[in-house]
Amino acid sequence: MNSQNTAQLSTSVALRFDVIAGLTAAAIVLPKAMAYATVAGLPVSVGLYTAFIPMILYALLGSSKVLSVSSTTTLGILTGAQLSLVVPSGDPAQLITALATLTVLVGVLLILASLLRLGFVANFISSPVLTGFKAGVGLVIVFDQLPKLLGVHIDKQGFFFDILSLFHQLPHTSFPTLVVAVITLLILLGMIRLSPHSPAPLVVISGAIFASWFWGLNVQGVATVGLIPKGLPSLTLPTIDLVRQLLPGALGIALMSFTESIAVARAFVKRDEPVINANRELISIGIANLGGGLFSAMPAGGGTSQTAVVRAAGAVSQKSSLVTAVVAAAVMLLLAPLLALLPYATLATVIIVYSASLIEPKEFIAIYKIRAMEFQWAVIACLGVLVFGTLQGIVVAIIVSLLGLSRQTANLRVSAIGRKPNTDVLRPLSPEYPNDETVDGLLVIRPEGSIYFVNVQDVADKMNVLIAQYHAQIVVLDMSRVPNIEYSALQRLVEGEQVVASNGITLWLAGLNPDVLEVVRRSGLAERLGRERMLFNACIAIERYKILHS
Repeated sequence: MNSQNTAQLSTSVALRFDVIAGLTAAAIVLPKAMAYATVAGLPVSVGLYTAFIPMILYALLGSSKVLSVSSTTTLGILTGAQLSLVVPSGDPAQLITALATLTVLVGVLLILASLLRLGFVANFISSPVLTGFKAGVGLVIVFDQLPKLLGVHIDKQGFFFDILSLFHQLPHTSFPTLVVAVITLLILLGMIRLSPHSPAPLVVISGAIFASWFWGLNVQGVATVGLIPKGLPSLTLPTIDLVRQLLPGALGIALMSFTESIAVARAFVKRDEPVINANRELISIGIANLGGGLFSAMPAGGGTSQTAVVRAAGAVSQKSSLVTAVVAAAVMLLLAPLLALLPYATLATVIIVYSASLIEPKEFIAIYKIRAMEFQWAVIACLGVLVFGTLQGIVVAIIVSLLGLSRQTANLRVSAIGRKPNTDVLRPLSPEYPNDETVDGLLVIRPEGSIYFVNVQDVADKMNVLIAQYHAQIVVLDMSRVPNIEYSALQRLVEGEQVVASNGITLWLAGLNPDVLEVVRRSGLAERLGRERMLFNACIAIERYKILHS
């Protein structure tokens, strides 16, 4: 009986923590969701829809106990960039149809990726490149919102042109709008500094709505959100006609949604909680987007700040997200008319404050201190967003990551090997170890890393230099540090064996792992060499050479 009471009590306590966490998260998530909708050029009600359906679906299916799934800063601006290409006129009805198609398409792509077991794709964007990409997105968002703080309008032509246009518009600044923005900024920053997990966005938005009603700010030239439809979202079907236009953008948004979500989920998982399953996350976030798209939601993913709030508030399970979704529904049903009074300057300030966290100078400095090359990747990824745009910036980020990876793997270490005196330890010959033993007429060469079409020529050149330097009769290629050899590299190895043989040099292979051994056998090289020239390891090869030449 006591154990039953204890279990009931622990369940009751867990539920209480989830309810508190869900209510706390709602105070952060809902205002930010509305703000991110405006980033995408959509009605603020779309932000509420995104904090409703996707959050419920992920809560039921996801592998993370605390990941809070709704709109995010990055997804908001990527969505806006894509929709502006498809619906340049900004027609509300066309925007909602295009949005439904885009979000459903993102969901379908994520589900398809899950079926193909493509969870590893999240690793395609390296951490330094992601840092640069997010910094670029943060800068774009901040400068995109500045005109709303000043009450001016500019025609968007690209990041650097927009800065110039904004500078020219400064004399036309609306003083009442600027005052609203400054007061909002001071209160928001003050609350965040005093209590980082306080419902600061809720407080400033509630206060701005009251001020807008009390002083009639819209009459004084302060732009407000305007009419918001009351009630839950209705079914919106996607259209096939837009799929071809939206597919490239949907691929980028799907990749970023999953990359952000899996990174946040892994960052906040506790040791005693289940390991985050990448492929399950793919299908969970995919279904969340698919379902959300059918009800006019934006593409959704896991948000860092809101998940941090959920974890800090003591959430135990995804019941906290269900509580947040219930609050979103209550707002849509009861409070939608009040939101019409919300000044855009207040929303823009909320967006700037929370988007500025994407720009992390300390992270750039830390990367530079450790690896200058990765720092260059981060800078290039950031500039890619600023120069080419956010959607193209994803492509730049991926290309930079892959080129960086290729550069790292293209320059393999290829060493002549000696033996540490009186041991079986083999190591690269170096002035640091002048007494390491070598055998006259025998050269042991050891490449370190996978050999494939990008680096095979470099490996071959380095081997030729060593062969010419040491004038060996027999060359032992120690493959113990080669986990894989690609087809074109294997062809080059076969050709290389024939070339050195024509010059009176005999090639032996040693230390092949099972996978490399299998492809060597299939190529016919193993049959050509015979068992006498295929050795278990380099030490055995050295001993065999000594016996043959004793």
